[in-house]
Amino acid sequence: MKDTVFVKLYVDLHCDWQGLPPDYRIYVDDEMFAERTFRWEEPVYLTEILQIESDVNEVHHVKLEPVGPQLATFRFKNPRVGYCEQEVRVLLDSTLNDRFTFKVQA
Repeated sequence: MKDTVFVKLYVDLHCDWQGLPPDYRIYVDDEMFAERTFRWEEPVYLTEILQIESDVNEVHHVKLEPVGPQLATFRFKNPRVGYCEQEVRVLLDSTLNDRFTFKVQA
């Protein structure tokens, strides 16, 4: 039997766009967690909260996908752990601004 723990993550979401406010989806391991419209302009950003039951030592991939025809560039910044009873390692992808990974340590 695998050990599972509750993980609460925060990540700041920034967006530059032209025209109508863009829609986006957030996935954790290819499961859609959110679909929203980004309605705020810089320097304001949105903090997304992800609450996940995670197996210990399992690597999870979080990615953002733009939806619709709007011209937009999204960036995840400052992913961080809000709560977990165990240590969680979070890694922001330095080459792709729209994804990060995390893993609950044993």
